[in-house]
Amino acid sequence: MDLNELKALLQQMKLTTMLEHLEDVSKIAGKESWSYEQFLYELVSLEQQSRWERKLKLLMRESRLPAGKTFATLDRSRFGRTLNQHIDALVEGSFLARCENVLAFGNPGSGKTHTLCAIGHEMILQGKRVLFKNCEMLVQELLVAKRAYELPAYLKRIGRFQALIIDDIGYVQQSREEMEVLFTLLADRYEKASTLITSNLPFSEWEKIFKDPMTTAAAIDRLVHHSMILELNLPSYRLEHAKKEKCNEQ
Repeated sequence: MDLNELKALLQQMKLTTMLEHLEDVSKIAGKESWSYEQFLYELVSLEQQSRWERKLKLLMRESRLPAGKTFATLDRSRFGRTLNQHIDALVEGSFLARCENVLAFGNPGSGKTHTLCAIGHEMILQGKRVLFKNCEMLVQELLVAKRAYELPAYLKRIGRFQALIIDDIGYVQQSREEMEVLFTLLADRYEKASTLITSNLPFSEWEKIFKDPMTTAAAIDRLVHHSMILELNLPSYRLEHAKKEKCNEQ
């Protein structure tokens, strides 16, 4: 078998990275007297790395995570020791295997969304499927699916994501119909996959979201049963930043 025949086989098997680097690796292998095993290992390693990088790009694209909200841009010096320990534990990633939820509470601008998005980015780097949704947009998509008799299919599609980040639950007061479909989603994911939620409302005010005590209690029960709660009792980062910039201008 000559090199062209090997190239044809690699092309047929869609091993594109191995095909791309075949000649270069062959030359190095000849010069350094590699064994057949080492030669094959080097080619397969290049293929594996290329496929992993393509997978991460796909996961990042489908996640819809804000690109800039990572740990590289998050000022964790504002957080207390306990909060940072909780975040470190989440970054390890095992909470997804246990289908645990993450609930981030705090004032507007305290860093809730940034923190959960940063965790989401880290989960993607571990090869996990993550989806970021603003609560208002998510609810409207659920309603459209329900009215088209496609809600089970929509829930199944969302269920494939190991982590669903729902941002700003309760920020905009919804109608009863809207909250019913949101409750259906939360119930569907219970003990099947992780849901990460940001809210500026404490649990004591969640009746404003779900409209009646029974539904509110049921929603909280499902979210809290397996969960980690992050309390971001901090002033607005955006307000602090604006004040600093104003001071620097003076």
